Amino acid sequence: MRSLRRPLSRFVLLRFRASAIFLLLLALDASAAPARRPNLILIVSDDQGFDLGCYGSTQFVTPHLDRMAAEGVRATNFYMTASVCTPARSGLITGRYPQRNGTYEMIRNNMVNYGHRYTKSEYAISPEMTLGLDVRELTFGDVLRPAGYRNAVFGKWDMGQARRFLPFQRGFDVFVGHGNNGIDFYTHERYGAPSMFRGNELSLADKGTYATDLFRREAVAFIRENRARPFFLYLPFNAPHAASNLEKDSMQVPAAILKKYYPDRDPATRETKYAGMITAMDEAIGEVFATLRELDLARDTFVLFMADNGRTGARIDEVRLRGGKGSGFEGGLRVPLVAWWPGVIPAGRTTHEFLTGLEILPTLAVAARAPLPSGVIYDGHDVLPVLKGERPSPRRAMFWDWPDGFQVARVENFKWISYTPRGKRGEVPAKEELFDLAADPGETKNLAATQPAKLVELKAAFARWQAEMEATEPRGPFRNF
Repeated sequence: MRSLRRPLSRFVLLRFRASAIFLLLLALDASAAPARRPNLILIVSDDQGFDLGCYGSTQFVTPHLDRMAAEGVRATNFYMTASVCTPARSGLITGRYPQRNGTYEMIRNNMVNYGHRYTKSEYAISPEMTLGLDVRELTFGDVLRPAGYRNAVFGKWDMGQARRFLPFQRGFDVFVGHGNNGIDFYTHERYGAPSMFRGNELSLADKGTYATDLFRREAVAFIRENRARPFFLYLPFNAPHAASNLEKDSMQVPAAILKKYYPDRDPATRETKYAGMITAMDEAIGEVFATLRELDLARDTFVLFMADNGRTGARIDEVRLRGGKGSGFEGGLRVPLVAWWPGVIPAGRTTHEFLTGLEILPTLAVAARAPLPSGVIYDGHDVLPVLKGERPSPRRAMFWDWPDGFQVARVENFKWISYTPRGKRGEVPAKEELFDLAADPGETKNLAATQPAKLVELKAAFARWQAEMEATEPRGPFRNF
């Protein structure tokens, strides 16, 4: 018996060792297997600026965005590619300077400024229907779809609304929103023209539903429907942009929001309605986060929030930066950025690193392990390590050029701006100013006369950038080629 036990023991031992090695190999193989690609959510507000509690405001009720900042990182030195909607979003969506992608101006029918209502036939051949982001440009959707993402847009697309420009043709699977600058929040019309799309078709199905609530509903449904696969949700609200109608009061918000959050303010004032529009958007964002937590998707989801440009009109809070929408000053170009990804981005951080909207597409691509297309020049870079606090931003310079408005160069902490009244470039002398933003973020002290060498340096940097943009392969709709 003893002679049988010894071989049997060896056999059992060998089987145990083989099983242990097999299990170890399985474990190693599992650890080497790629983790689930993260869900990606990009939320953009419209004409907001720094009107958030997490940025020090005491005039706005924004508990959900404040919590996002407390659980993530808040950036104070983040810039968009323009201080008006269309070119700011074109730079964001493509990761390329608007001067490189060709959409560096507003796509809009300017006759509405004079009270003109377009007929259906007029609108069909107007700039808002015939112009859009060049079809050769690639968007978030084009980059993420090959990596297995299901992509959706709910809100303000603003890259054109002829069929060839709509999200369905730009790498997205779902679209509910408007392709132009702005709409009435309830009728979903733009100065009388129906403007709400569902897919490739105009739709009246949700007419009467407050736009922020509509986009919230669609976003939450999309998350629920795609919980088992990686998704990209682009949620560009049109709030708190004024409604694009011909009514005298264009700030629209449900009365229940004002009664709930601003009971001590006059509900009829523009300032109170503006605050209410931001809070209504914050509520919608809160439901998005609540859905992620309910479905146990929080740690698998990377969320970014930003504004498209600085605010305009309502001034109910202290003005911390000079200028606003449409200007080349900090109040038009510098906006909030909040990033959130539990377990990846440390909670409660504030970064003062130099960042821009050009960085967003490359950053999302790296997070998704989606290669950027070859042969395309991108003007940004991955900044996830910056958001995580692992290294400083590689961004050293940024340039802006809004036709007949302003030219701006920021190099390190110095900023040069040349500006004229809108439409007067070449007719009146441009005014030049130079600022040290590290010492003077409010742009109160013009250093042009006292630091002429620095002025020359920044103007030369701008000229080099401008020459580079002019030498690129031309894109429409605004480039002359």
